Amino acid sequence: MRRGMQRALEEIFTPARVRTAPEDLATWGGDWTRAFKVAPGAIVFPRSIDEVVEVTRLANTRGLHLVPSGGRTGLSGGAVASNGEIVVSFDRMNRMLDFNAADRVVRCEAGVVTQALQEYAAARNLFYPVDFASSGSSQIGGNISTNAGGIKVIRYGLTRDWVAGLTVVTGAGDVLECNNALVKNATGYDLRHLFIGAEGTLGFVVQADIRLLTAPAPARVMVLAIDRFADILDVLQCFRDALTLSAFEFFSELALTKVLSHREVSRPFARAANFYALIEFDADDEEAALGAFERAVERGWVGDGVISRSDAQARALWTLRDGITESIAPYTPYKNDIAVRVSDVPAFLEDIDRLVSAHYPDFEVCWFGHIGDGNLHLNILKPENLASDAFYERCHRISPALFEAIGNRGGSISAEHGVGLLKRDFLHYSRSPQEIALMRQLKAVFDPNGVINPGKLLVH
Repeated sequence: MRRGMQRALEEIFTPARVRTAPEDLATWGGDWTRAFKVAPGAIVFPRSIDEVVEVTRLANTRGLHLVPSGGRTGLSGGAVASNGEIVVSFDRMNRMLDFNAADRVVRCEAGVVTQALQEYAAARNLFYPVDFASSGSSQIGGNISTNAGGIKVIRYGLTRDWVAGLTVVTGAGDVLECNNALVKNATGYDLRHLFIGAEGTLGFVVQADIRLLTAPAPARVMVLAIDRFADILDVLQCFRDALTLSAFEFFSELALTKVLSHREVSRPFARAANFYALIEFDADDEEAALGAFERAVERGWVGDGVISRSDAQARALWTLRDGITESIAPYTPYKNDIAVRVSDVPAFLEDIDRLVSAHYPDFEVCWFGHIGDGNLHLNILKPENLASDAFYERCHRISPALFEAIGNRGGSISAEHGVGLLKRDFLHYSRSPQEIALMRQLKAVFDPNGVINPGKLLVH
């Protein structure tokens, strides 16, 4: 980075909050994606909205590009800086600013870690329901920017459903207060929802008003052994008819074996099954859940089952599902986070499994996901003797056929991790030409000089 530009950044942030050391650039310049070059020019750490405004206006006047960075847990390259961009990290904007008990709304900064918000709510006997395996490191701003879902969508919805208001700094350096935590506000366009899921391409989310709810009853967790994937929807319907579900997850035997080899957990059943379903529900509904289990066994959909009797047992059963991403990380997985309508899931999974097996018979394919909302995670694992570049190149060849199959079913090429760099070139499989044209126009309105997260989501 040119010395003059570094001085300009240090005038805004102080020298201690401008980093250019190679190890810092490598750490804050990327996310969990491993397929892209990481080469930022500098990392800056704002502590206030005013500093975010200043660096944005500096970028507009000096022709700089800025990349927002949260917990860096994304899987689409949305937080990768590859071309000398300035990374704006929200690690130091991590305060809880206000809490209104009557409204059950907490105002927090974008850098608040998801788990910290969950704990803040729990300390007030309230509940923040958006949850996922990376909740201990992901940040609220990043969650909002990708409209994160997670494991409880079937009952509580997406991040969007809990954002009561937003404060944002647009790509032009303007500060917008969106909705002011109102429940009802029939005064035209709700700009808040444009920034939710925009992957930081319209501006920076700097503060959020988040709704909380009454803490739920204690939960029970049940894991079921299922041999035929086609039976999973019957199992889902059987349990849905009997009780309210908080989660309905699935994972394959391969996914389970990876977790068992990586974590100190026990196999849930003596006999392996092809697939497993994990179900969470209120403890008050245990009798209804056991009744649904008996019906599923009688109809041949389920071979075995286990239910938690304590919070510790529930956590251990959740580890079988939550531990998958970490367990397969050493295999440099080629990930696809995709979604179709719930009713289409069994036939779609069979179609994609055949497609992948035909192209890559020598690759292991690990399936898991949120069956209750139609979200599947397809992970192709790299063989040990294959170089990463060659592996990614081979996997990338199948993407058009995979995404065409998704498009034919009216599905999404990215259910919850965003488009970023990884799927930018395939956006047309989920969005029409008219929609993409309007998205470009919106980008030009909020970020006229294209300084914020360039090259993400939309092709230049």
